[in-house]
Parts: sequence; C-alpha cells; structure tokens
Amino acid sequence: MSVVSPIREHLVTGGKTYHDVTEDICRHVESKPTKEWKVAFSISVLVLLYGGGWVLWTWWEGLGVWGLNKTVGWAWDITNFVWWVGIGHAGTLISAILLLFRQKWRTSINRAAEAMTIFAVLCAASFILMHMGRPWLAYWALPLPNTFGSLWVNFNSPLVWDVFAISTYFSVSCLFWFIGMVPDLATIRDRATGVRKTIYGALSLGWTGGAKSWARYEDVSLILAGLSTPLVLSVHTIVSFDFATSVIPGWHTTIFPPYFVAGAIFSGFAMVQNLMLVTRVVYKLEDYITLEHISLMNKIITLTGSIVGVAYITEFFIAAYSGVEYEKYAFLNRATGPLWWSYAAMMTCNVLSPQVFWFRKMRENIVVSFVIAVVVNIGMWFERFVIIVTSLHRDYLPSSWTYFTPRMGDIGDYIFSFGFFFTCFFLFSKFLPVINMAEVKSVLKSSSEKTSEGSKVSSH
Repeated sequence: MSVVSPIREHLVTGGKTYHDVTEDICRHVESKPTKEWKVAFSISVLVLLYGGGWVLWTWWEGLGVWGLNKTVGWAWDITNFVWWVGIGHAGTLISAILLLFRQKWRTSINRAAEAMTIFAVLCAASFILMHMGRPWLAYWALPLPNTFGSLWVNFNSPLVWDVFAISTYFSVSCLFWFIGMVPDLATIRDRATGVRKTIYGALSLGWTGGAKSWARYEDVSLILAGLSTPLVLSVHTIVSFDFATSVIPGWHTTIFPPYFVAGAIFSGFAMVQNLMLVTRVVYKLEDYITLEHISLMNKIITLTGSIVGVAYITEFFIAAYSGVEYEKYAFLNRATGPLWWSYAAMMTCNVLSPQVFWFRKMRENIVVSFVIAVVVNIGMWFERFVIIVTSLHRDYLPSSWTYFTPRMGDIGDYIFSFGFFFTCFFLFSKFLPVINMAEVKSVLKSSSEKTSEGSKVSSH
C-alpha cells in the first residue's frame, strides 16, 4: 500500500512543469487585452478622471472645499493618507520578511503585493500634496540650502519625519520590485519581437541567466530584504508619531507605534487578498494562487486583527487608569458620543469579522475571504477616522464643539486615489508578469502536485 504524508498543502497545483509556468504567466502579457480587462480598466480611468477633476478644484479653490471646521482641522485627507500608507505595508512585509524567513508560500503573491505597495504609497503622497493647498510649493518641505531663504524645515515635526520615512520606503520598495522582475522580464524579452523586444530588453538590464547573475540577484534580494524589514516597522511607527507626540487627549499614547504597525499589516494583507482573488480568476491562475495561499493570508489577517482588538481594549483601560479626566472623556465620547456609529463600525469590521477565519471552511471559502477582506479595509478606514475626528470634534472648550460632515471635495479627492490605484494596478497586471515566474519555479519541485508521487512510500 502507498502512504502519502505531505507536510502541507501543495503551493502549485495542476501538475505544472517549468514550461507550463512560463506559458501560463507570460500568456496574459503577450496576448491582447481581454474584454473583462478593458471594462475594468475603463471604469478605473473614468473614476480617475472624475476624482482628478475634484483634485484640480481643490487646488483651484483652496482647502475650503473640504468639510474642515474650527475644531476638526484634520479630517478625511489625513485619514486617507494614513489608510493608504497602511495598505502599502503588506507588500514589503510579504516580500522582505517572508523572504528572510524562507517562506515558500510568498512566491505566488509577492509580485502583486510589491506593486500594490508602490501604488498605495503614491496614493498616500497625493494627500500630502492636497493638504498643502499649494502643491507647486511642495519643495518647501525639503531641507533646502539657505540660498532659498529661511525655509529650513522644522526637524522637530513628525510631519517632516513622514517625508523622509515614506520617500525612503518608496525608493527601496521600487528597487526591490524592479530587481525582482529582471529575470522574468528577460524571459518575456526572449519570447518577444519588434518594439516589445526592445522595451523588455532594456528593462531586463542585459540579464543572461548565468550562475554569476543568479548569485548576484540573490545577494541583492537579501540585502534589499534586510533594508526593507526595518522600514516596514519604521514607516508606520513614524506616521503614528504625527499623533503620539501631540498633547491632544486620545492621541498622545505610547501604544500607537506597535498598534499602527499591526493595523497597517492587517489592512495591507486584506488588500492583497482582494487583489489576488480578482487576479486569480481574471487570469486563470488558480493553480498558482491556491486555497493554501488564501488560507495562510487569512490566518495572518486573523492574528493582526486580534492584536488590533487588544490595542483597542488597552486604550480604554489606560484612559481609565490614567486618572486624567480629559483622556477618559475622549474615549468615552468615541464609543458613546455623536460619532458612536464610526466606532461601532470599526470594532465590528476589525475585531469581530476576522474571527470567522478560526474555521477552516471559512478560511478556504473564496467568497467569504473576499468579503471579509473588503470589510476589514472599511473597518481600518474607520479606525483612522475615529482616531482623528472623534479626538478633535470635542476639545477642551465646549463652545467650539461641532459635528464633522464631509463635503464632496473630501469624497471626490478620495475617489481620485481609488481611480489612480486601480488604473496603475490594471496596467501593471497587463504589461508585466503578475506572478514571479523565477521564484515559483524555484519552489516547484518541493511544492507541486507532480512531485508528490516521489513522496509515496511503498510498504508491503
């Protein structure tokens, strides 16, 4: 009789060979755009144009088109900024930390996750420019020489730290993403003709596939992963300092750095899950993005969601334990004040909804996974909204208390970021390999169904 004892589910199904991997992943790059892709891309471009109109209107009229008021000086724009930075976290986490820990399951999802990081950080940066009101003077945020006048930035401000942290994160993420694509771009170059061959040839940097090239590729990947790992922790930690270094009740708390990092990973993995489930169906990549990948992603979502839930409870405990009357009121107002519905939405979406993944059937259910991932990202947006708006709309002076209501300027600028993000992602998924062929091939022998025959032990 034959006994099979796999360590875990196969990461590549369908009995794929090296040639099959190349054909399956290159097909969508080489073929003409499908009707589904054209429809999705057209919708994204229309959303981008509509939102772009609101961004131009914001810059033309000024920040008065937003729903800002005397008390709530930060609202949708900073909420969206922090949310998009959080979305961008999972890409580098999947690529860098899981590479350093030699996790084979990252290979099918890391490419799209890295691309998501870059587009999400660009979306976040757009809100910095919008918030400036005069984006043509954005260079004032940089440490300019004195010949420009007394414009030297205030290095005590966490907003300046944001500029350095996010620009560094963006640079390293771009480099990591591009270097990882070089072997795959060379594969497409060798299959292409005409102008396409020239373009992909230039992008592949003269890759030959020799032993020395692979050795250098692996060394650079490890170095960039080592640089990226502390960046994953530092970027959202520094974003949390925008709040934690203030003296506003509800903001100045030392739990913010780890709490923001866990929340960013939480929302980032949820967005990766959404994108990969769509990509899996549109490009027929079910053999590469398997139920095992989906299940593992859902486990991380459950873990980080639980960490975030503990942070919420800790905040209330510390506010009560502190003996500071204003701090107590800030948190009581969050849960029971006029904006209680946003707090309820945050708790329901972030803490309660991921708990369904304790059941294996739920973790491996495609529809449930997609819906919960969407719900998580809605909840994480509400988390940022709760932190920012409910801490501001009732301050020390009851005479200045007010209710925040967004205007179409706020909503239109947010719509712009979605249009930009999905337009970029659809262009990426069409013209570049959405799955890392080289890395999938490297784990094929140990993770494919085809090799499971070798694990059978005959006993008589």
